[in-house]
Amino acid sequence: MSEKMFESPVFVRVAEGLIEEIACLEDALEFLYDWPMKRRGSIHQTAVRACQRAFEGNFPLSGARDAFVGFAKSAKIFEDIREPMPWMIGKSGQGGDATT
Repeated sequence: MSEKMFESPVFVRVAEGLIEEIACLEDALEFLYDWPMKRRGSIHQTAVRACQRAFEGNFPLSGARDAFVGFAKSAKIFEDIREPMPWMIGKSGQGGDATT
């Protein structure tokens, strides 16, 4: 397990109906490196720098997460998930039972 886990994951929409969880610094860097060249800009570059510096230990992990969230919002892919997804909730409304 990564020692550079975010305090809480960031969720981004990668396709219609498909949401990806970015749980750690490595996930964020991989996502940023894979971002299409033609869609990159100064906010993307700032997020990459913040994540790289946090990876090196020269920047707070929370700051790197905030930079990634800022990038996701600017790219309009940020998903604000504060409640469990419908598939996480069982028939009783209690959640967690995948066999229900």
